[in-house]
Amino acid sequence: MRRDIYLAPNPSFTSEFDVLSNHGTSNYEALQAEYRHRVSHRLQTLLSYTWSHSIDDVSSDGNFQNVPLTQAPFANRGPSDYDVRHTFSGAMSYDIPGPDSGILKQVFGNWSTDSIIYARSAPPVNVVTGQNPFPGTVLSGANSVQRPDVIPDVPLYLHVSGAPGGKVINAAAFVTPVPNTAQGDLGRNALRGFGATQWDITVRRRFRFTERLALQARADFFNILNHSNFGSPINYLSSPQFGQATQMLNNYLGSGGQSGGLNPLYQIGGPRSIQLALKLQF
Repeated sequence: MRRDIYLAPNPSFTSEFDVLSNHGTSNYEALQAEYRHRVSHRLQTLLSYTWSHSIDDVSSDGNFQNVPLTQAPFANRGPSDYDVRHTFSGAMSYDIPGPDSGILKQVFGNWSTDSIIYARSAPPVNVVTGQNPFPGTVLSGANSVQRPDVIPDVPLYLHVSGAPGGKVINAAAFVTPVPNTAQGDLGRNALRGFGATQWDITVRRRFRFTERLALQARADFFNILNHSNFGSPINYLSSPQFGQATQMLNNYLGSGGQSGGLNPLYQIGGPRSIQLALKLQF
């Protein structure tokens, strides 16, 4: 069961307290499709696609990200923080044909290649004012829980040449609610950031010394096309960089170590990188 964490919304209170509730709800639905086929004794393929939709009124029980600000909890119901609608991945493994004998076999034989293509649509962005309706708490800046009002007929996105990802969220489309303790009419996680695409290739060769002893040499090319992938844009209006992506996706996903997750070097969405390896098999 997910949990909501609420702060008392009455601004006349001189003291503050927290209320912990386990009334959070979530729903998830998905369509998953997979194609797996061994085309020949040398070629294998795997394709998979997922359409999914996750909806909840809180996606984390570790912070105050979903304070309702005088509203009922269902007012926060919207796409989950991790709601990604479309995900596609494809993999191929191919043993490259080579000469059957002679010196040419020693040079061009026993080569193989693996290829993985990954693509997904954009995750949600929860636009907030950056202000703190609860003095004495940490709910400001990116941790703000107050969403703005939407100005009608103003585009939510601007397509700007040279901007990371080619677009920014339009700050002119939003205004801070009046009074400043109110919750705006923009829905939770109503906007979207950037999708991600990456193509990785491995080239490997096996050197067999005996029936049980072999050496594999391989070169792994990550994001071989050097496609630019960006993390979600700055989400709070009080930032001078509001609406702009400021990090590559691999850095946005975390720093690894004690912060959790993988080191950015091993995350999806970084610049092109190459890894060389030798593996002794016995």
